[in-house]
Amino acid sequence: MGAAGPRQYIRDLGPQERVSGAFAISNAQLGRTRNDKPYLRCLLRDKTGEVAARAWSFDEASFARLPVEGFVWVEGETQPYQGEMQLIIHQVDAIEPSPEQLMELLPATDKDVGKMFAEVRQILGELEHPAMKALAETYLADEYLMDRFRVAPAAKSMHHAYLGGLLEHTLNLMRLARAVCPLYPKINQDLVVFGLFIHDLGKTRELVYDKAFTYSDMGELVGHIVEGAHMLRDKVQEMMVNTGQRMPAGAALVLEHIVLSHHGIPEYGAAKIPATPEAILVSMLDNVDAKTTIALDAARPDRAASYDLGGNFTQKQWALDTKLYRPDPLK
Repeated sequence: MGAAGPRQYIRDLGPQERVSGAFAISNAQLGRTRNDKPYLRCLLRDKTGEVAARAWSFDEASFARLPVEGFVWVEGETQPYQGEMQLIIHQVDAIEPSPEQLMELLPATDKDVGKMFAEVRQILGELEHPAMKALAETYLADEYLMDRFRVAPAAKSMHHAYLGGLLEHTLNLMRLARAVCPLYPKINQDLVVFGLFIHDLGKTRELVYDKAFTYSDMGELVGHIVEGAHMLRDKVQEMMVNTGQRMPAGAALVLEHIVLSHHGIPEYGAAKIPATPEAILVSMLDNVDAKTTIALDAARPDRAASYDLGGNFTQKQWALDTKLYRPDPLK
């Protein structure tokens, strides 16, 4: 479908440019114009980024033929809108991408996965308590889980939403913990570092990421927070059976609390509000990395240097509940 030619990546698109190619589509919705005419609004993605897209005069029958989350062939053109790029779709059809197209469509970390995982292993090797060391080794010995940990995105669309994103996010947090914990001598660094290592491991089961990023049945019905707590209980039992090492009284409970509370408040999905110093620090560090990444991706994307659409502010970032000021005044 479409004419053969070099791949047009989203990060390289400029304003008023014709577009033809395969994209991942997400968050497809049928909206209504001010004149009550139906139109398509969605996000289009490839491995380099995403762009908001619109198709005017788009009826219900056409919408029913599109995947809400999946892959499409698009013909259209880009245009600036309020300082942002958007893509106006002239034609869109659902497709099953080839393996070669999937490599072009699924975003992936630009960092070395092997080196990142080796650093995670190194930091876990610095744990001081023997039970924590044994528990870490139990997780690391689960090759299937670790393979998925190296590949999984950290989110469907919010932050680190690319292959390898979960590993990258987790490593960032573990690095933060090593920098911050020495400032608070009473904090238990082993609990913070290990809590950060396991806090999002449930996402290896919550998310489906071999095609479009979406939620598994487990993700829809249980979620990564509760699944991470289930995983921890299994690993503690496995550790004690295989090594004879026992967790100190309350240690497994405190680690489970870290997993269940790391989203901070129930409105954001936390099963409990953080109620230990270590759980509070884990939750705040998680928030630091997630929100800073969202802000930088929105306000200072890699593609910004290739063109200037004008405007000092991004569109409203719903995860941050604000527009973002783009310029760095010192540059």
